[in-house]
Amino acid sequence: MSKDLSDKNSSKGIKVAVAMSGGVDSSVAALLLKKQGYDCVGVFMKNYDDSCDGSECSASLDYEEARKAAHHLSIPLYTFNFEKEYAERVLNYFYREYQSGRTPNPDVMCNKEIKFKVFLDKILKLGCQYMATGHYTRREVYKDENGKERYKLLKGVDGNKDQSYFLYALNQYQLKHSLFPIGELTKPEVRKLARKFKLPNAERPDSQGICFVGEVSMVDFLGKKIKNKIGKIVTVDGDIVGEHKGAMYYTIGQRKGIGVLGGSGAPYYVVDKDVKKNLLIVAKGQEDKLLYKKELIAEKIHWISEAPKLPLRCSAKIRYRQPDQKCVVRVIRGSKSKVKVIFDDPQRAVTAGQAIVFYNGDVVVGGGVIK
Repeated sequence: MSKDLSDKNSSKGIKVAVAMSGGVDSSVAALLLKKQGYDCVGVFMKNYDDSCDGSECSASLDYEEARKAAHHLSIPLYTFNFEKEYAERVLNYFYREYQSGRTPNPDVMCNKEIKFKVFLDKILKLGCQYMATGHYTRREVYKDENGKERYKLLKGVDGNKDQSYFLYALNQYQLKHSLFPIGELTKPEVRKLARKFKLPNAERPDSQGICFVGEVSMVDFLGKKIKNKIGKIVTVDGDIVGEHKGAMYYTIGQRKGIGVLGGSGAPYYVVDKDVKKNLLIVAKGQEDKLLYKKELIAEKIHWISEAPKLPLRCSAKIRYRQPDQKCVVRVIRGSKSKVKVIFDDPQRAVTAGQAIVFYNGDVVVGGGVIK
């Protein structure tokens, strides 16, 4: 059970709003908190209207699962509608980034702007002292040299499910009011608890895809806002090998969806793109040297606690579930919001718009956006 949680006596009467998505992780988070003696309320956030086309909406299915779990746990469940905020702060960002040729990370923005900002602000105003989520991550409380209480964000114990990568943009205020009850557990342990206490969604599959949207065809989803623009697929030598529906749809390192093979049958991979000229540039084989870079520039840098002294020797991830990569973070003269990152080993498919997250062991130091 999470070391982040107080014992039953000290937690009694403390009101916590649990973000319940209908999945097993958030339901077990609520279960653990209730067992610890917290005064729990469940909240289901409706952030995206998928216009169901005559079939039952995924949001409706998620709500029904959350309702059944809350009923089983004998806690109230409320619904907050943040569709406007989600459209303005997450979806618009998502579309803008793709139109500019970058590949955004909507989960990072969703956590930063919706779950740990709009949602957190609302539940605090309603009298809750904490919000809790089903993220596989941990929070550690410590005191700095002046005796002030501070907070660290740590990787989840389950290396296969650790979600700290998506939470690097959190600040001290947000961490102060956040609980991560399942951070000390593995996914099999979460499932085991759900079965033991007969949660109705104990066997529900994990959700996939875009935060609050789910699994969708990226071309179809982006096509709602961005018109297709047929362009040429060219090799690094300038040979035309096919056509695409719009360079903005593709990401560095992508193979699936290109639709053409090399002469030897080897697949092509995206190594670059020119959105202005609407060109998709490909190379043959997943180990082409053009897919690898040893350095990158990151912008919009955020440090969870105090900014460390640079240069900083640490590890980093440039994508979710990537093994830690050793690197050095260096100052860029004249800029406070950008850094240069030099890796010990070349990194495959460095992608503009994606998050880079810095670690010191299990501790999340901060992160930024790959430029």
